[in-house]
Amino acid sequence: MPHVKFTKNLQRFFPQLTDTTIEGDTVAEVVSALDQRYPGLAAYIVDERGTLRQHVNIFIGEEMIHDREALQDAVNADSKVFVFQALSGG
Repeated sequence: MPHVKFTKNLQRFFPQLTDTTIEGDTVAEVVSALDQRYPGLAAYIVDERGTLRQHVNIFIGEEMIHDREALQDAVNADSKVFVFQALSGG
């Protein structure tokens, strides 16, 4: 199962959030499974159409996902998935 890691910033909104392994063959399936484990998390990661929100980045290993619209990037049992809250400002 893919191993998912989160930035500490997300714990402000989801205090129970911890790095975890979860089932899924695509990023969309991983996000859906994460939402079942941490209700409301998917709404923070994706919008009402399932598109990755502007302030969130997801990496598989060292590569940012390519499909920010449908989240169909493949993951496998050995994948390391990183969910980041993008920071902005000046």
